[in-house]
Amino acid sequence: MLNNLKKKIVQIFSVLIFIYLTFLVFIYFNQRNLLYHPNENNYSGNKLTVKVEEVKIPTSDNILLNGWFHKKDIKNYKTIIYFHGNAGTLDDRIHKLNHFKDIDINFLIIAWRGFSGNAGKPTEKGLYIDGQSALNWILKQGVKEENIILYGESLGTGIATEIAQNKNYAGVILETPFTSMTATAQKFYPYIPVSLLLKDRYENEKKVKNIDIPILIMHGEKDNIVPFSMGKKIFKIANEPKYSYFTKYDNHMMEYDDQLINTLKIFFKSLN
Repeated sequence: MLNNLKKKIVQIFSVLIFIYLTFLVFIYFNQRNLLYHPNENNYSGNKLTVKVEEVKIPTSDNILLNGWFHKKDIKNYKTIIYFHGNAGTLDDRIHKLNHFKDIDINFLIIAWRGFSGNAGKPTEKGLYIDGQSALNWILKQGVKEENIILYGESLGTGIATEIAQNKNYAGVILETPFTSMTATAQKFYPYIPVSLLLKDRYENEKKVKNIDIPILIMHGEKDNIVPFSMGKKIFKIANEPKYSYFTKYDNHMMEYDDQLINTLKIFFKSLN
């Protein structure tokens, strides 16, 4: 009787292990579908009121990226290269971009490979290529390196920190930054050995230490995707000169209200 019970327990335990390992295999091969969400539209329906030119950015691995270029004065104004997050299209950033029409700033925003109708599939390596390609394109437009501001939003902070390392750009803005994708994924999947399985790691915590240009960190305490503590940590380890915009009530997609816009204006002015 006791032996039969032990056998059943072993059998049940074996089945559970098999199910768990099968689940891990599924997660491993489908993890990028869990990380990147090009078809998720949270801010659609906004009308573009800032004037933009639709551009195509060629990458070094032969992908054409859709982008919007807003050009006021390349010589006298700084130029933002905007790296968006892991979900949605260019249209989902219109509510932010419209504010730049009243600010002395140029901007280029690109859509990642696999996003906004672009070919390819997003990966960490691929997005680094995309970001560098946007930078190369803007330099060819006559924008000087010292007049470029890298703006990373959420996932885009991973590309901004990668490209900003040991460079002499005008500045960097990180909106809702995470310490690493490993730490963020572990928050959502505490029962999975993320550090062993994760392919795309985006290690902001390590890279921000290699940035020696002015940096602005923005984060809201109510962020339910990237813990506010991560933004605070990134700010703590960032090099001077550094600035912060931390709010009590903003969630992951920060509110582009007068206070945030004023913070951006002050930061831009400090770079002149």
